[in-house]
Amino acid sequence: MTTNVKPAACVFHPASTPDFLPAEQLQHLQLERLQNMVARAYNHVSLFRQRMDERKCKPQDMKCLSDVARLPFTVKADLRDTYPFGLFASDMRDVVRLHASSGTTGKPIVVAYTAEDVQVWTNVMVRTLAACGCAEGDIIQNAYGYGLFTGGLGAHYGAEGLGATVIPISGGNTDRQIMVMQDFGVTAICCTPSYFLHIVERAGEMGVDLKALPIRAGVFGAEPWSDAMRAYMEKAAGIKAYDIYGLTEIIGPGVASECREQSGLHVFEDYFYPEIVNPQTLEPVPDGGEGELVLTTLAKKAMPMIRYRTRDITSLITEPCPCGRTIRRIRRIGRRSDDMFIIRGINVFPSQVEAALLAVEGTLPHYQIVLTRQKGLDEMDVQVEVTAAFFSDKVSALESLHDRLSSAIEHTLGLRVKVSLVEPHTIERSMGKAKRLIDRRNEKTEA
Repeated sequence: MTTNVKPAACVFHPASTPDFLPAEQLQHLQLERLQNMVARAYNHVSLFRQRMDERKCKPQDMKCLSDVARLPFTVKADLRDTYPFGLFASDMRDVVRLHASSGTTGKPIVVAYTAEDVQVWTNVMVRTLAACGCAEGDIIQNAYGYGLFTGGLGAHYGAEGLGATVIPISGGNTDRQIMVMQDFGVTAICCTPSYFLHIVERAGEMGVDLKALPIRAGVFGAEPWSDAMRAYMEKAAGIKAYDIYGLTEIIGPGVASECREQSGLHVFEDYFYPEIVNPQTLEPVPDGGEGELVLTTLAKKAMPMIRYRTRDITSLITEPCPCGRTIRRIRRIGRRSDDMFIIRGINVFPSQVEAALLAVEGTLPHYQIVLTRQKGLDEMDVQVEVTAAFFSDKVSALESLHDRLSSAIEHTLGLRVKVSLVEPHTIERSMGKAKRLIDRRNEKTEA
């Protein structure tokens, strides 16, 4: 903990009442919502109905919360296979919002919200911000990206619902971000932790002392970050740095949040029922054991999710939290059970990069992704081998190929990254699995 953290505002908000429910009352609410949600999914989504029928499971079989284990799992591939609207349980006339995140083949993962879903999303984001010490009267700078990405609008609605003043600045233009923090009296900021590191560094270059500003809280999510990074940011900026968790398939940000104790993330389990399973056997893991987080939405109308495999590895903390919240916590997410990585808040799969590269004539099926951290920001360099003919051709041909590859990757990922063209046989061959990803982000200390 730092000694120069500015005083926190009141952390309670009326919307946070479910965070403090007695266990019996919470479980009753969870079961009622589970029964209604499973019936809705069964009646309106053919994929869920087919899989439940295969398991000889009907909605009326949900007699207690443990019966959730009888339901089938859902994985990200199901969203791709039913693209774009195949998992919707609501008529499009009732859908008021569509969001999307990247998929492994260039097609986005599409999610839908009814007006009631947006209200639930607002509610859990209000509770998130309240848990992070924000309150009515705060001035919150929202530097998450706006658009199809759920981060920006999720935080925006939560800040407004909290009664705070929200600055919808989105990401980028770091000098302006710092100017706004100074001139507008910002008390909290929402962004990715790596971007805030960049803000800290740039502020130092500009001669701006963040510790002298009113800002006292950072609400950071969309990518994994270490306790060492937390300590560095808190010391450099005089804030408390809070970890939040969410995913587009479930609702966006607002699934879980740290509180003032910064000791695990409280899952808003009145809306999202958590399980921990062994990622190989899919059997439940005993309380406290590490495994894959599985989430079931309990009130999502437009697009309910049944036992969604997040691929995130964590464990449930069942001990009471000193903050008084009775909803359970998960340990901070440090790794995944698949090969996905996150750059600037965007989910990236090596297979996405491969599909983009091989769609451009002149490249070879040998590539490597090198991740580094430059000035606090994660950087991605795609090194791709090019046919000998291109290297013996004019420089203009190489430049044209480079531009086409850059455009193809940006189109697929929604992210512009560095592309390096290398000669044939430059990238090391493997007799087993090819090493597509080299992660050098932690090779240097961030302090």
